[in-house]
Amino acid sequence: MLKNDRWIKALAAEGMIQPFQSTLVRHLQPETSSSPVLSFGCSSYGYDLRLSPREFLIFRHVPGTVMNPKRFNPDNLEPAPLHHDEDGDYFILPAHSYGLGVALEKLKVPPMITVICLGKSTYARLGIIVNTTPAEAGWEGHLTLEFSNSSGADCRIYANEGITQLLFFEGDPCDTTYQDRAGKYQHQPERVTLARV
Repeated sequence: MLKNDRWIKALAAEGMIQPFQSTLVRHLQPETSSSPVLSFGCSSYGYDLRLSPREFLIFRHVPGTVMNPKRFNPDNLEPAPLHHDEDGDYFILPAHSYGLGVALEKLKVPPMITVICLGKSTYARLGIIVNTTPAEAGWEGHLTLEFSNSSGADCRIYANEGITQLLFFEGDPCDTTYQDRAGKYQHQPERVTLARV
């Protein structure tokens, strides 16, 4: 069953999402409708996570190397600088490139819940694909987020604003949670976590 805003707020009060925004924020100054942002916070049946400003890494080609998930080479990544102007803080994801960021919020997934992370339509309309990522029952940490710019233009990726939506699904109790099996991506910090085997 897909969980609703009442359930999300109740579980957030117990520490499921930190920091937690109980309403969907579209303007930093709602009384004047100024300072628009890409929405973040609790929605009807989900939660829009923000992108942390701490780190954003872009894949680059290193001649003579082939990407290998079993022997990930961090030299294939370069840090993107954080920019700022009147629209906010942002990273630039070049055309036809791939980047890694991290969620600002920390999650603590309950044992009967699996979370699916989906892209936001505002970014999708620009050609930005946020890879669908699960956070299994019992997982805890800051999600590493993966972005693909499928367009022919560079694109801003805003920090401290909504970047992806979480959907919470409840299932029957499982025998072994992600925490029980000490999964390799458990307790990710607010930094990009590279591929592990």
